[in-house]
This record gives sequence, C-alpha cells and structure tokens, in this order.
Amino acid sequence: MKLKSMLAGSAIALGLAAGSAHCQILQNLENAITGDKPSQADISAARQEVQGAAQSALSALYAVQPSARRDIERAAGYAAFSTFGMKLMIAGGTSGKGMAVNKRTGTQTYMKMLQVQGGLGFGVSKNQLIFVFTSEQALSYFINTGWEFGGQANLSAMAGGEGGMFAGAAQVSPGVYLYQITETGLSATLTVAGTKFFVDSDLN
Repeated sequence: MKLKSMLAGSAIALGLAAGSAHCQILQNLENAITGDKPSQADISAARQEVQGAAQSALSALYAVQPSARRDIERAAGYAAFSTFGMKLMIAGGTSGKGMAVNKRTGTQTYMKMLQVQGGLGFGVSKNQLIFVFTSEQALSYFINTGWEFGGQANLSAMAGGEGGMFAGAAQVSPGVYLYQITETGLSATLTVAGTKFFVDSDLN
C-alpha cells in the first residue's frame, strides 16, 4: 500500500512538472463543462481555451516543420488537438480537446479526443496532433462521423505526401494527413493506437 501511494504521488508530481501549463488548460476545460447545465460564460471560456490550445499546436508544428504552414493554407481544413495523458502501472489514457476548422467557410467545430492504453507502464505523455484535410468531404466525414484508430495504428510519418507536400506527416486516409508533436519535436512514429476523435457536444 505504501509503495502504491509513493508511485501515485510520483506520477502526479511528474505530470505537474512535465506539463503544468498544458494540464491547467485541460483542467480549466473540464471545470468549465462539469455539471448538467454549464453557463454560457463557462462555455465561452472553455471555447477560448480550446482555441488557444489549437493555435499553440499549430505554432509548435510551424516551428519544427515550416513547410506545414503552406500546406495548411492550401488545405480544405484542419483539426488541431492538445493532449495530456498519464499512464500508471496497469492502464491509463490520454484525453484532449481540439477544434476542426473549415478553411472555406471559417466554421469551427469543437471536438474531443480519447485514447485508451493497456499494459504495464509508468509515465506521462504530452502531445499535439494536427490533422490536415485536402478535401471538404474528408473534413466533413471527420466531423460528422468521428474518427477512430485501431489498436495497432502506430503510423510512420512520410518524407512527403502529395507533390512533396505534408513532409513529416502520416497519411491516415485518402486526403487526410496527421502530424504529431511531442516534447522532443516532430514524431517520426505516430502513436495513435486506440484513439477516438468526436464532436464535443458541450461546446458546440
């Protein structure tokens, strides 16, 4: 029992040290939407938090992969997510918030992310995921139907996609590319197994 308490305390301390600012964003969001009827003020505050987190994800991507800015400017739309997850001993998960943006109409759709992990482990993960959609049809499907990666969906990023575009991203479906930014930079292997993306009914 004492060992379990020590491990739990270590995990919490590690999580706070590794991403206190990001963790605070997610905590603010959860606080804003708890309860049966969140106030309009809470919803507005939560939306602003998501917008800030999404913009932070884009800025991080542009810093490590400048060519991505051009690719996203030419795309039909994108979806950006920030996550903070903790895995302690037996099982854990990652939750995140994000938003999908239709570049033609400017429509913003607030979304959630959930990843369930299995097996033994101990650590903290902090990621930013950016989807890029080359067609409105692909973007619409992502928003209206949701997206789920299977249990083995760890993907390798490509050297380049369509006509040399989307360097550093993995193609997850026709017309859909995905970047993953970790604490060490742009990831060559995207760890998205068991991950679901779906509309946030509280914020839309």
